[in-house]
Amino acid sequence: MRSTPAWGRVVLRAVILASSLLPSSLLATACGRDAAPQNDALVPAAPAASKAPAALEDSGLPRIVVLGDSLSAGLGLLETQAYPAVLQNKLRADGYKWEVVNAGVSGDTSAAGLQRADWAMDQGRVKIMVLELGANDGLRGLPVTEMKKNLAAIIEHAQARHVAVLLAGMEAPPNFGPEYTVSFRQVYRDLASQYKVTLLPFLLDKVAGVPSLNQGDGIHPNVDGAQIVADTVWSALRPLVDAVPAQ
Repeated sequence: MRSTPAWGRVVLRAVILASSLLPSSLLATACGRDAAPQNDALVPAAPAASKAPAALEDSGLPRIVVLGDSLSAGLGLLETQAYPAVLQNKLRADGYKWEVVNAGVSGDTSAAGLQRADWAMDQGRVKIMVLELGANDGLRGLPVTEMKKNLAAIIEHAQARHVAVLLAGMEAPPNFGPEYTVSFRQVYRDLASQYKVTLLPFLLDKVAGVPSLNQGDGIHPNVDGAQIVADTVWSALRPLVDAVPAQ
């Protein structure tokens, strides 16, 4: 995709900016949980790490749970502006009586997401999971093999519960070398093929690297960017919603 290299350049610039402008105490907080000390500067400063939302009452509607990191949590945006909330509006506008649960937590790696996977799928009548994790693994240069193992375990947990999965791909920054970048990208393709799940190749397609669609950190979409991300996700999600029995 044409936007993928731009994402890598944007992330690399954000790394340099964060390490040069922000105090070490803020940088340590920025990555949220499980941050490696040597890579504290890999994510621009953010508010204190988000907590998993409280369990929801059963509305009786089928649910789509978005298990992700700050890109799903909507770091820097109002809750109603994050792309899962925009997805909810799209579902309602198109006549779908489904509910979207935003289980995004800023700073989460694939390992942290795995720890929350069963909790996320316990949120009422979950029929579909949008799995958006890996960005923080890539930003910290964590082993690709471990990320693949964690994402595979989440998919297996979902399929054991008969929850359909939309796997949202991400790109690693280029500063860890081309071999890491290629291996990172391939994880999502391999998992989609192995587990027969729907793949969205790049969550931030048409948004990454576009200054007018991102916040000042150059990584997290702004309100307009979140709208485009929601459009991208909806294009891959709608066929799943149509195919999965709501009852």
